[in-house]
Amino acid sequence: DVQLQAFGGGLVQPGGSLRLSCAASGFALDDYGIGWFRQAPGKEREGVSYINVGRKFYANSVKGRFTISRDNAKNTVYLQMNSLKPEDTAIYYCARSGRLIFSEWRAPPNYANWGQGTQFTVSS
Repeated sequence: DVQLQAFGGGLVQPGGSLRLSCAASGFALDDYGIGWFRQAPGKEREGVSYINVGRKFYANSVKGRFTISRDNAKNTVYLQMNSLKPEDTAIYYCARSGRLIFSEWRAPPNYANWGQGTQFTVSS
């Protein structure tokens, strides 16, 4: 059974840092791509970052501040977030992709399996 769960959210001050985790089970992480998405109230779900073997992509809004990584031994994908801004506030999700065209990594329909979201808030 394929399962993913995002965790590590909470409340952080502007300019601070935090790392989110996506724990995967039921499949070999090394064989699939994993995307991080976020959704704020009243807004559409937005692709934040993506990783597979040898590839990483970032949304322009987070490039230079966020870093995606993976630990195959722990079957976990991480999202390190630095220089946080209030507009980063959202529920964050991780998801597993099937085969996709890399230019379409931001599109939620390309991800068949979604984890439970974790709320992340940036506020003073």
